[in-house]
Formats: sequence, C-alpha cells, structure tokens
Amino acid sequence: MKESQNAHSTIHAVLPLDQRIAEAEQQRKTYKTAKPYPHIVIDGFLHDAVARKAMDAFPGVTDDGWIHYLHVNEKKHGLNKFDRLPRPLQDIIRVLNHPVFVSYLSNLTGIPALIPDKTLEGGGLHQTEKGGFLNIHADFTVHPHKRHWRRRVNLIIYLNDNWQEDYRGHLELWSTDMKKCVQKISPLLNRCVIFNTDADSFHGLPDPLNCPDGMTRKSIALYYYTKEQELPKMKATNYKARPGDGIRSVWIYLDKQAIALYTAIKGRFGLSDDWASKVLNMFRRK
Repeated sequence: MKESQNAHSTIHAVLPLDQRIAEAEQQRKTYKTAKPYPHIVIDGFLHDAVARKAMDAFPGVTDDGWIHYLHVNEKKHGLNKFDRLPRPLQDIIRVLNHPVFVSYLSNLTGIPALIPDKTLEGGGLHQTEKGGFLNIHADFTVHPHKRHWRRRVNLIIYLNDNWQEDYRGHLELWSTDMKKCVQKISPLLNRCVIFNTDADSFHGLPDPLNCPDGMTRKSIALYYYTKEQELPKMKATNYKARPGDGIRSVWIYLDKQAIALYTAIKGRFGLSDDWASKVLNMFRRK
C-alpha cells in the first residue's frame, strides 16, 4: 500500500495524474474517432515547471551518446541511453513508463495490456537542427529485439518555447492513402501527442526546419507495445513520398529499401544503431 502511495506521489510530481485519468474517460471517444487515424493532442500535459526544467536540461547534439539519423529520409538526432540523460528528463521518462501511467494510456487508447519499452529503442530524446527533417512514414511494426512485441502507440512531448509558425517543424498526420495532409501540429512546449502506430499511420515533418541558427526542435518520444502470442508481421519504417515529390520519390523509395535491409540485419544479429550512426556522422562533419 505504501509503495503504491509513493508511486502515486512520484507521478503527481511530474504530471496531474488524477486530471489525466478523469480526462481519459471523456477523451477516449475523441481519440478513437480522430482523423486520419486515432490520436489526440493534449496541451499542458506535464506540470509547467517540470516541462520547463526538462527543456532547460535538454542536452545539445554531441557525438557522445547521440545517434545521428542522417540519410535521404531523415536528418535528426536521437539519444536513447537512459543513464546519459539529465535527471529532469530521466524523471519524466520513468513516470511515463510506470505501470500506473501505462494503465492510463491503455484506458485512453482502448488498447489493453500496453507494455513500455524501457530500452527506448528508436525513442528517448529527439532533436532536429536547422535544415533537419523527417519524411512521411509509418513506423516499424515490431520491436527489433523482442520479436513478439507489436508496436501500438507513440507518445511525444515537445519541449520548445516560443516556437514560431514560420520555423516549420510541425508534425504532419497524413491520410492513410497518402493523398493529403490531414493534421499539422506545432511542436509547442509541454504539448503531448499520442497516436496509434498502425501500418498506415503516416506522419513526419518533411519540410526542413527554418528555425534560427543555434535553435533546435526538441522532444521526448516513447513507444508502447503489446505482446502477441503469434509472431506479428515485421515491417521496417515505411517512408512515403508526398504528391508532388517528383523524382525525389525514387530516392525516398531506394533509401527505404536500404533501411529495411539494415533493420533486418539489426534484428537478426542484435545490433544497436550506434555503429551506423558513427558512419553517418562522418558525412555530417564534411
């Protein structure tokens, strides 16, 4: 009982849990019926002071620990080594991976028995510099190192104060037939976006950032899974060209095929993204 009370207190220190639980009962239908696929945007998700402290503690993009995703379909950086994260960011991630919070998330999304990924595979901290982007895509469908884990939900919290519309960097949600952008979500401080990760949940930030020099787009990204009895179909990140991308669509497709091959090798041999990151970062320095 005391342990449960302590957990409740720890979670309350990061976010207003009772409010979130009460809202989940009301927002569940909104989430389920949202277009182009189930999702919700919640502003003021964390306590404001917690969000600002995390933003201020957000580490800069350095070679130490960061994974550099630099190829045709994306130009961004990730840090998923929990022990290298500043304490304010660790505290948030611990809470968002806690069973009490994950239970709230299951209630909101209508997906029972969600499992947090404490290894932060592909998630953790994301940071995009000026000129960076992430082409429209549907996420990989199965955890690379846990073959029975099917990816179900993404949770993103943005940590960007005074973000202007002309900086771009909006999260775009595209129709499942990839004919049009249905939602554009600005990455504002303490804004949380939660959405289902199905094979046709296409999203991204395809237009290069236009923020001032020295400014970056920062976010916390966490992924949740369900454990399936039968092996779910494994698909790599599925990048898609937008209407009007023209010849660029050929490069998007070829790069997607290369990523699929890399993902298969990574899963087969239990590799991390560190090695590929070091190779790609050599091109960043040139």
